[in-house]
Amino acid sequence: MEGGKIMGFFSGIKYNINGFSLALKTPSLLMLGLLRFFVVFGLTLFLSGLILYWHEEILTMIWKMPEGWLIYVWNVVAWGLSLFLAGIAMVLSYLIAQLFFGVFIMDYMSQITEGIVLGKKPSSGQGSWGVLFFYLIRQEIPRAILPVLITLVLMLAGLFTPLSPFIFVLSSLAASIFLAWDNTDLVPARRMIPFGERMQFLKGNLPFHLGFGILFLIPWLNILFLSFAPVGATLYYLDKERSGSA
Repeated sequence: MEGGKIMGFFSGIKYNINGFSLALKTPSLLMLGLLRFFVVFGLTLFLSGLILYWHEEILTMIWKMPEGWLIYVWNVVAWGLSLFLAGIAMVLSYLIAQLFFGVFIMDYMSQITEGIVLGKKPSSGQGSWGVLFFYLIRQEIPRAILPVLITLVLMLAGLFTPLSPFIFVLSSLAASIFLAWDNTDLVPARRMIPFGERMQFLKGNLPFHLGFGILFLIPWLNILFLSFAPVGATLYYLDKERSGSA
C-alpha cells in the first residue's frame, strides 16, 4: 500500500474511535447508541441461541450422525458449523434491526453530531415523517442491505469450494467497507447528493472505509462499534467537506 492509503486506513480506525469517544461524552448520542446496541445485541442473542440450541438438528439435515470414531469428527463439525451460523445470525440481526429501526437512529445521531460540529441543527429537508421514512429505507437498501446480503451469499458459497478461507476473508473485508460507507453516507444522502456521486466518494476513499470498518470484524465488540459508528463517520465527512475534498 502507498503511504497515503496506509494513512487513510489508520485514519479510518482513528475516526471510528474518536466518534465512540465523543458519543460517550454526549448524553443524547450515548443514549441513542446504547438503544441501538441493545436492539442488535438482543436480536443476536435470540438468533444465536436458537442456532446453538438446534445445532445438532441443523447438522443432521446435512450429515447424519455416524457411528464409531467418526462421531468425534461429527461433533467438531457440528460446533464449527454452529459458530459459523452464529456469525451469520449476528449479521442478520444487524440487517433486521437496521432496516426497521436502526437507520432512523443513525440519521438522528448524524444530525446531532453535525449540530455539535457546525453549531446549528441541520435540516433533513425531507418533509413529513412518512416521506422521511420511505426516503431512509430507500437509501438503506442499496447502501447496506444488498451489499451485506451479497456478502453472506459469497460466504455460504465459499463453504463448498477449496477457496473457502480466502472467500471468507475477502467477503468479510468487503462487508466491513460497505458497513463503513453506510455511516459515512448519512450526511450526503441527507443533503440529496446523487447516488452516483456518493458511490464515487466511496471508491475514492476505500482505504479509509476499510480502516473504519475493520473494527466491525472484532467479534461482539463489533456490535458496540456499529452502534456508535454514525458519530465518527459524520465527523469524517464534515472534515472532508470543510477541506474541500468531499
